[in-house]
Amino acid sequence: MSKPMRTIQIDEEVFAYLQRHSEPLVDTPNDVLRRELLKEKAASADDGGGTKSPAAVASKRRPGRLMPIIEAGLASPGDKLRHHQSRLKRTYEATITTDGWVQIPDGQEFPQPSPALRTQTGNEINGWGQYTHVPSGRPLQKLREEAAEKTQK
Repeated sequence: MSKPMRTIQIDEEVFAYLQRHSEPLVDTPNDVLRRELLKEKAASADDGGGTKSPAAVASKRRPGRLMPIIEAGLASPGDKLRHHQSRLKRTYEATITTDGWVQIPDGQEFPQPSPALRTQTGNEINGWGQYTHVPSGRPLQKLREEAAEKTQK
């Protein structure tokens, strides 16, 4: 049985926020609102001994798109990702989380790299092709292709 749905009106700024924090062709606006509004509730959920760690909260969400790369042994949680815009002389960094998400320095986490890099740069950008996995010096796209090849064997 599905939950009853309500209709709300939002302004353009809120809608733009929802778009920036959604996984294209996967998330609905409701998914983004649920994740954003209820994450504080989940993060502060008490199990008798205080608040839960970010890792405990993260363990309840679906794995991010970098998980196959981690499982293939091509990257590890905590590894840095970097994108350098030479023309603008800007460098953006992110970190791979334990559940395969991408965390940017302000603490926001994304299930895949493109929305993370889009949030950092303010432009539509292919995070798979533009983020470099710092330890290996290779683009994420190459690591993703190599992980896919390993799972097909």
